[in-house]
Amino acid sequence: MAQWLSMVALGVYAFDDGGASVVGGLAVVRYLLGAIAAAPLALLADHLPKVWVMVGSDIARACALAGMASNIALGGPAWAVYGLACLMTMASTTFRPAHAAALPAVARTPEELTAANVTAGTISTLMGLFGAALGGVMFAATSASAVFAATAVCFVLAALPLLRLPGPSSVGADAGEGEPREPTLGIIGETFGGVRLITRDARLQMIVGLYGASALVWSVTSVLLVVLAFDLGLGGSGVGYLTGATFVGAFVGAVPAALLADGERLGTLGLGVGALACGAPIAVIGLDLDVPVALVAFAITGVGGALLEVASMTLLQRSVPEDVMARVFGVLESFTIGALALGAGLAPLLISVLSMRGALIATGALMPVLTVLGWRQLVAIDSIAPFADPGRIALLRGIAIFAPLPEAQIEGLARRLRPRLAAAGDVVVREGEPGDLFYIVQTGRLGVSVGGSLSGTLDRGDFFGEIALLREVPRTATVVAVTDATLLVLGRDRFIAAVTGHAPSAAAADAVIDTRILKPRI
Repeated sequence: MAQWLSMVALGVYAFDDGGASVVGGLAVVRYLLGAIAAAPLALLADHLPKVWVMVGSDIARACALAGMASNIALGGPAWAVYGLACLMTMASTTFRPAHAAALPAVARTPEELTAANVTAGTISTLMGLFGAALGGVMFAATSASAVFAATAVCFVLAALPLLRLPGPSSVGADAGEGEPREPTLGIIGETFGGVRLITRDARLQMIVGLYGASALVWSVTSVLLVVLAFDLGLGGSGVGYLTGATFVGAFVGAVPAALLADGERLGTLGLGVGALACGAPIAVIGLDLDVPVALVAFAITGVGGALLEVASMTLLQRSVPEDVMARVFGVLESFTIGALALGAGLAPLLISVLSMRGALIATGALMPVLTVLGWRQLVAIDSIAPFADPGRIALLRGIAIFAPLPEAQIEGLARRLRPRLAAAGDVVVREGEPGDLFYIVQTGRLGVSVGGSLSGTLDRGDFFGEIALLREVPRTATVVAVTDATLLVLGRDRFIAAVTGHAPSAAAADAVIDTRILKPRI
């Protein structure tokens, strides 16, 4: 709500100061700065507690708005307001990546993660509509200084509930056993970690590409919508009607988006259908310039936007490693803001070259064309799902150390487990040697001996290796394969980051270790 309040207040202030040219110029500058800043600033959320980053974003925006209010009240120059507005925009770009990357750590099941994204999107839609309306009313009843001051208070109030939350682990876990390690590239190399990950994965390219394309279509359409309202004879009020239809559609779209909670068809039903619904109705308006058609079409685009938003967020949250997730969302934020800036400048050009009808058809056709061209990749997102093997997830859930972890974090660990075969008679770990791996028995049986005496056996679902990793001591037992066995291994850094970064898991690990030390095993 505060975000929309500030956008309305800034737009009206800029228009009063210098007219439409100042409004447009300021928007372009803010978009460009946001697009440039989003990806680098997202690095903060991969190295600091994400809750801190969200709070910092809110407080920074509150401070900028307080400065804008003070400057206006004291009769300061307009350029100071615009400069602070640009800083506010840059601070805003850190919130969404941190929020999106933090949510998987508190969702307890895959269905809850999708439902949380649906709920967040629905609340955002309602508050956007309310905030925009409230901004107009407040500006009419008070002054620019008062609106900016009130918005600053809103951002402070938004930060307060976050302070009650425990900060998710800020440790950027290194690659696990069997995973390629990134070379040490310093701060610049880390900044572009999200870009490198996306360029290596065609599925991520499809998700980010469709999401960015939808932002471009939305930006162009928001300009075309104003012209369309007057062409249809609705006048200025028609802009509100058509925009309202989009908001209503987005609200209604929460229902089909919630049905995607099982996560099995997020590629085709979420991204694919959502992308088609975002664009095709716009093209239909170009074919039939009629008020009812336009209202229905914009409502359908709202539904499509809700589907695309939920599918994109959930797929990225469930397929991107935790230690680089915020930077991937930072790339998405940069791509989105850049698309918004491009769309704002592209719309007038399309109208002048193609006419109003042609501009609507061309804009609306973009998403269906991209969807058709990328349909195989969308199907691949469903069939080569980025989700972890259910059997491995079940194994992790059955281990006391990992049972308290959020579902999304368990999935992340399951994706990083690497198989290791052990033939009967093989020594897997030897007492007194250093350890750097955690082991889970997937199949087979292993024997455990301490000081040369048999201490016990390990079967499917049992685990070993945690004492050496958490206590930084040599292996306390020898483990030998009694039969051919398949083990799942997790690298030291991944294991330690997961367990020590979550208090209940750390407590469970301590309890397990205490038990094993009393009855030596490993």
